Amino acid sequence: MPHRPLRQSGWSAQVWPAAEAVGSQRSPAGPAAQAKPSGQSPAAHADVQRRAPPTSSHAPDAQLVYLENDEMVGPDGQAIRWGYLFYSPLKAKARSYSVRDGKILEAADLSFDFEPVPLSEDWIDSHAARVAAEQKAGEKYCREFNGHLATMLLIRGAFHEKKPDATTWALVYEAAAQPPLFVIVDASNGDVVRTLRG
Repeated sequence: MPHRPLRQSGWSAQVWPAAEAVGSQRSPAGPAAQAKPSGQSPAAHADVQRRAPPTSSHAPDAQLVYLENDEMVGPDGQAIRWGYLFYSPLKAKARSYSVRDGKILEAADLSFDFEPVPLSEDWIDSHAARVAAEQKAGEKYCREFNGHLATMLLIRGAFHEKKPDATTWALVYEAAAQPPLFVIVDASNGDVVRTLRG
């Protein structure tokens, strides 16, 4: 899968208007709201802990607000390259990093017209999210249409209809001549809260 810089893939850019709406209704996040990896497994959480770029050079208050695979996700929920987006409330600036094997391959400053909200403190890792999505609908979609998991992203305030402030994993499955399948997983408990096609 070719690398797609954060916010430049056509469909993923659609999540930000929803996140903006939630962010505009929240008070500025304090230190307690910063994402803290739990180290549950060698998947996305471990990547954040072990491979995430140091943010001190960007801003000491930088908070993780978005995570997306930059290479294909394997059956275990791991990707050899992840894209991170950090936001500094003090500087009102965001910076994205694409990291592989602990090395920053790309870094870029991004502009926002709103303050992105940080990920919640407790979120399941990418392996658990993929297992939940596969069991609910992903495995059937891939089997019937010879599809594959194209994208996993973690964001707060974009997809959960009942809890608009929730952090969720969004898994996007694609297949030739078929509309994509979106599976939304509550990142706090692993429940699949929504599936949709197209």
